[in-house]
Amino acid sequence: MTTINRLRQSYRTKKRHPAELISGLFKQIKKLNPQLNAYLTLNEELALKQANELKNFDLPLAGIPIAIKDNFCTKDLRTTASAKLLDDFVPPYDATVIKKLKDNGAIIIGKTNMDAWAHGSSTETSDYGPTTNPYDLNRLPGGSSGGSAAAVASGLPPFALGSETAGSIRQPAAWCGVVGLKPTYGRVSRYGLIAMGSSLDCPGPLTRHVEDAALLLGLLAGYDKYDATSTKEPVDNYLKALKAKRKFTLGISDDYFEGVDSKIINEFMKAKRILEKLGHNFKKIKLINPKYSISLYTILQRAEVSSNLCRYDGVRFGKPRSSFSQQAKRRMMLGAFTLSVGYYDAYYLKAQKIRTLIINNFKEAFKQVDLIVAPTTPVTALKLGESETNPMFGEVMDQLIEASSIAGLPGINLPIGLQQGLPVGLQIFGPHLSETEIIDLAKQYEDETAFYQIKPSDFYEI
Repeated sequence: MTTINRLRQSYRTKKRHPAELISGLFKQIKKLNPQLNAYLTLNEELALKQANELKNFDLPLAGIPIAIKDNFCTKDLRTTASAKLLDDFVPPYDATVIKKLKDNGAIIIGKTNMDAWAHGSSTETSDYGPTTNPYDLNRLPGGSSGGSAAAVASGLPPFALGSETAGSIRQPAAWCGVVGLKPTYGRVSRYGLIAMGSSLDCPGPLTRHVEDAALLLGLLAGYDKYDATSTKEPVDNYLKALKAKRKFTLGISDDYFEGVDSKIINEFMKAKRILEKLGHNFKKIKLINPKYSISLYTILQRAEVSSNLCRYDGVRFGKPRSSFSQQAKRRMMLGAFTLSVGYYDAYYLKAQKIRTLIINNFKEAFKQVDLIVAPTTPVTALKLGESETNPMFGEVMDQLIEASSIAGLPGINLPIGLQQGLPVGLQIFGPHLSETEIIDLAKQYEDETAFYQIKPSDFYEI
């Protein structure tokens, strides 16, 4: 399976032309998307025009096709956040990350399906129907970046942009068997990302290779004057980290195995032995049990949802509020309740205090270890329909990731094998701005195992 740099090299040597590649990609998308429902909007005419007119192959992403989660504003290209309320919304500007991708030569081929407003971890709450898992069309891809993860898992294309609030990159990456990199909060600009939880949202890449995730992060990261929460810290050379091969002390907490399927634990232990073989040391640490992050995240996220969605009044753009789905209405109502007079202190303020406890708990842990490893999800991909009967489905499926997201920490999912034909994921996360170390360790593991070669039967090799 090709990387971005190999693809660019094939363009430079004229072994292939971007228009030829992208034309074939659209043919395969049209063939498989009726089953996958990974794409909501295709950008075929403009993408082929850009590919045919491409002359300069010096840009890092020149001629590289990329799919975009449908909660990023794309100028002159429909953006719905998978909600019928925004069915006909065409943004007048590009999100900062979209502008950076375009400035570096990327060609946007379409917008991918997601849980409506990013509310969920299954892609079943989409107003346009669920996305299916390429490894088993009767199963879920995860979410809310499920469309991006499913597209990458199928090679349609091999690179996509997602966003994570509390697991929405890493969890679908685990269920679809791809690499999902969630940066430190503020490392990548949120400007132009349709907000769900403003103190949590993070754009990030989903790829087949760690190398591509490192390349994309390096291009997307950096301070943005339009996003007051973006950090001014210098951006590291993430591609250089691919060759560092440092030895790390890795933390492992028993609390992150509570309630996890035994088959996933077995795969994790195999991965642990591989990391030990590579020279890394493991140390037992004590972390706050991730199950407590479920109620904490529920309060914080619902409160921010109620604030963010109240702007959609159907006056300036979009359809009337009656177009909101039941999921969105429930979250807004609960959020408004927790922020109301008489309940703010009891719920929201207390949740913020517990958030600080979690942040401090991680800080103490990182005095003992460099990075932390754990399973990404408690189970492998579940069957279609299972999220509909459980109103807390997303929080439960994301529980091993939520605490690190709440603390604003960076992390990555790596595929580490299959169980009964379904992908299993390993997560690596570290202190703020430790993307360099995370990428270094992830690349070492990937080189040793080559699990990136695992692919579904309908994988499209570009």
